[in-house]
Amino acid sequence: MPTNQKHQITLTQAQETLLIPLYAKAVESRQPHPIFFDQKTLDILDQVKYDFSHLNVPRKTTLMVCMRASKLDDYTNNFLAEQPDTVVLHLGCGLDSRYLRINNSRVKWYDLDMPNVIDLRRKFYQETDKYHMIASSVTDHAWLDSLSPINRPVLVVAEGLLMYLREEDVKALFLKLKQTFSPCSIVFDAFSTLTAKSVKHQPSIKKTEAAVHWGIDNPADIEKWSEGIKFREEWFFSQSEIIQKLGTGYRLMFKLANLFPLANKAHRILYFTL
Repeated sequence: MPTNQKHQITLTQAQETLLIPLYAKAVESRQPHPIFFDQKTLDILDQVKYDFSHLNVPRKTTLMVCMRASKLDDYTNNFLAEQPDTVVLHLGCGLDSRYLRINNSRVKWYDLDMPNVIDLRRKFYQETDKYHMIASSVTDHAWLDSLSPINRPVLVVAEGLLMYLREEDVKALFLKLKQTFSPCSIVFDAFSTLTAKSVKHQPSIKKTEAAVHWGIDNPADIEKWSEGIKFREEWFFSQSEIIQKLGTGYRLMFKLANLFPLANKAHRILYFTL
């Protein structure tokens, strides 16, 4: 595709949240010594017509987005190292390029998002026999039925997604995944209940007017949803190796967060098997 071809982005205000990680990764990728580099984000930004200053993305959000993406890449890479013929379901993919960053040539990959997001995504990504895009709400479980049966290991990755669903929808998704693919694994980032209530004041979220509904304090509570749901790991941003590459102020911020469970649990990554 010619790099001078510009695409106008037309999304609802809530769906504009997908532009936050895209822009954050591009901003970081332009740094002299980036903590996370993603060439595809730079390519996409060169081809879109949108006033990204409208998103008002603070530096802290850029760091958190890049740290989250890096850790979820690690989880995916580690899973594929052990089970290279895995099926990966990336839910709420937005314009993310994880498939390109990770592709081991054997994985079968499905990126899912709302129809108008996938319409936009198709301008920048092409499907192959191993890479597919699904245009659907994650809460419309018909997309899951269309994939069954899958006789391969399944890894579900949900990045910046589940906090926008209501708890009953998150629970229903877990149960449907368990029913359809058992066994499978799911890794996702989650807010605490306090963060879910207060994050609406975060500048970028406030701009897009996205509604955050779900937070979880004790991950083990999810195990109560059904027998066979197993909590495996809780990873905190204060554990990220990237912190050592940051300036003194940010290193201190994460060090202090590690001292206070409430701050540490505000936003973290959870890993379950179903």
